[in-house]
Parts: sequence; structure tokens; C-alpha cells
Amino acid sequence: MNKQEIIDILSDNTNNDWLFSEADKIRHENVGDEVHLRGLIEFSNICKRQCKYCGLRSANKQVQRYRIFKDEIINSVQKAVKLGYKTIVLQSGEDDFYDTDKIVEIIREIKFFDVALTLSIGEKTYDEYKAFKDAGADRYLLRIETTDKNLYKNLHPGVNIENRFRCLYDLKSLGYETGTGCLVGLPNQTIESLADDILFFKELDADMVGIGPFIAHSQTPLKDAKNGDFWLALKVMALTRINIPNINIPATTAMETLNPNGRIIALKSGANVVMPNVTSIEYRAKYEIYPNKICLNEQPEQCRNCIEAKIKSIGRTISNKKGVREK
Repeated sequence: MNKQEIIDILSDNTNNDWLFSEADKIRHENVGDEVHLRGLIEFSNICKRQCKYCGLRSANKQVQRYRIFKDEIINSVQKAVKLGYKTIVLQSGEDDFYDTDKIVEIIREIKFFDVALTLSIGEKTYDEYKAFKDAGADRYLLRIETTDKNLYKNLHPGVNIENRFRCLYDLKSLGYETGTGCLVGLPNQTIESLADDILFFKELDADMVGIGPFIAHSQTPLKDAKNGDFWLALKVMALTRINIPNINIPATTAMETLNPNGRIIALKSGANVVMPNVTSIEYRAKYEIYPNKICLNEQPEQCRNCIEAKIKSIGRTISNKKGVREK
């Protein structure tokens, strides 16, 4: 689709049923009916950034900060593997305590478990990304959040979008399966910029794209902003599937924060990945990027059983593979 076609669909809700059905059909034809589960470990909520929408921003003094050290991370990985996870996602704020040597050591130990490993730890140099890749990291998730340069600048004090682009293209050049994505419903965001986001995902040839609605956090500068719209976020996700048919698209937990059936609706509208949280319960509520996150008090076993039942209820199966994007 060209930009105007995407804008037209995003602006008109009369064809939503067709859009979601078409995205689901394209998902079925290109990546099949298996759902890939990826176990998420949120190992530090310390962040040096000041992103205006994020509850982990360094200026938020109400957060109870934590770090999970290597042995406990490996213990969580071991439990996740026993539960059948084939991919581990290590996510944190931009916490400089975890330097290159520490991350490399963690990567090497995780790879002993024969799992795919995704890192989501922010902006790094080319050499740092290369060291992580050489140590065995398979994937990297770095959401652009918005490709609108003015909006990006306003929302991300002290950083620039050109470095974000540089990071993403460095990751692609190093052979990572590269993930990105956007927030839908940010204050002053336009339909046109959402169309640009989708076209950027295609230009990058992203391997995974996560789409989530903006959810206002009471301890951020955007505390009084209106939440994003679930259905608009779903439309952006569906259009991403249609425009890049063979990528991996998660049904994000943020969607379920706004809609109690959000992840299942997303799986029926183009998504093929779910990322259950396998972080210890004692830390989960402290990793509050946005409020009212789901599953905060569920043990990893409960999360696994719950999402498996939901997936089976719509006639889908859980994959026993690592979920590599087939090109």
C-alpha cells in the first residue's frame, strides 16, 4: 500500500471487519497458525532516559528501583525453559550498570539452554551490538515509537531520532532479527505519521513489529493525556501485517490493558506472537512503563497456562520452535 491508501483505511472505520479479516488471512498464509510464546524477563527498571510517556523515566522518584543480577536471571531462564519457552526476551531500562562485559556474560550463560535470545536494552554503539551478537544474541527489540521527528524530539528530551535510526540499521547490518514498533495515540500524533511508521517498518524490513496503544502514566508529564484507542492500534497492527506479510507481530499486553480480550482479538487480526511475563512477582509491579499492566500477581506457570488456554480457544496451537522469521 502507498501512504494515501494507508491513511484512507486508518481514517475510515466502515471497513474494519474486512481489514482485520484480511490481516488474519495474510497471517495464516505467511506464518501459519502456530503462536510463538516468548518469555519476558524485566531485569532492571533503572533508566537514564527521560521519555515523557514512560513510568520508568529517571525523573520519576516514586518508582521503587531494582536490578536482577545474573544468577537470578539465569534461574528465571531455567524456569522458563522448563515451561516450554523457546525464546527468552531480556528487557530493561537503559541501565549503564549492565556494561558490555556483564551483558555478554549473561548472554553466554543463557545460550547454554538452547533458546533464541532477544535483547531489549536500548540504544548502544555498533561495537556493543556486535559484542552481544558475537556472544550469541539472536534478536534485538528497539521500538522507534514514532517516526515523526518533531514529535519524537518533544517526547524524548536529550536524545535524537537519527541515533535511533542508526541503531536499527546497525542491528540489521549485524544480522540480528530486528524488532521495532510504535505507540498509537500519543498526544499530537497524526494519522499521517502513523502511516509513515508503517512505511518505515517496511523500509527497514523489520523482522518483528510491536504495536501498542499509548496509556497515560500518572507520574509522567503526559499524565493528563487521553489514552490511545484500542481499535486504532489494532488497525495499525493489521496494516503492518498486510504490508509486511511474513514478519512476527506480538499481541501486546498493552492492548489487553485497554480491552480485556485484547490479545485474543489481536491474534485474530494478524498477530502471531505472545510474550508472557516470566519475571518474579516481586519485581513485576515495579516495572511500570504504563499503569494497570495485566498479570502482575500471576506466577509464570499461571501465565503460561492461561495464555495457552486462550490460544487453544480460537483454534490456534503453540509452536515448539524458536520462531525465526522465514524469508
